[in-house]
Amino acid sequence: MSKEITRRAFVKSILDDRPENLAVVAGLGSPCWDTAAAGDDPKNMYVWGAMGGAAMIGYGVAQAQKGRRILVITGDGEMMMGMGAFSTIAWHPVPNLAILVLDNGRFGETGAQPTHTSGPADLGALAAASGIEKVRTISDPDGTEGLKPFLFEEAGPVVAVAKIKYERLKFVLPSSSGTFLKDRFRTEMLGIDGATLP
Repeated sequence: MSKEITRRAFVKSILDDRPENLAVVAGLGSPCWDTAAAGDDPKNMYVWGAMGGAAMIGYGVAQAQKGRRILVITGDGEMMMGMGAFSTIAWHPVPNLAILVLDNGRFGETGAQPTHTSGPADLGALAAASGIEKVRTISDPDGTEGLKPFLFEEAGPVVAVAKIKYERLKFVLPSSSGTFLKDRFRTEMLGIDGATLP
């Protein structure tokens, strides 16, 4: 029986000992909870809403913050909704952007209905067909070896699709205040010292 990638342990392994210059944009739902469970960080931007927007938010941050590595952690349902992002990112690439798609083939926040990747859709192939040259798909925990250098050091844009086990996990909720999260993230990105946020 093949081993499966479990999402919380996987995301934690990616974010453990993260580079100092890494900023994370976590897509709505489970990617937010997974990122928060790995440890809250002021350089995390949790996208509570705007389904389909995480990759493009990360792309915009990468354009504005060329000295930082930007990692988008999102899900298959959200990435399918914002699939046009792959084409835009490939057409006008930025070298500091990495996208990690956690693909469990489910809309986890609305009842675990199957997403398109439960059928014939292949997000890695779609990213490549859109023009993104560096794409990896992994489905076995052993395949995660070497993924951190790919996400953190390889000249981007890079896309990694991790085929993960579907699990119903307890929520680990970050702040839901959009104002707080935006201000905290902006403070970190701009390097403002001594800012006071609620």
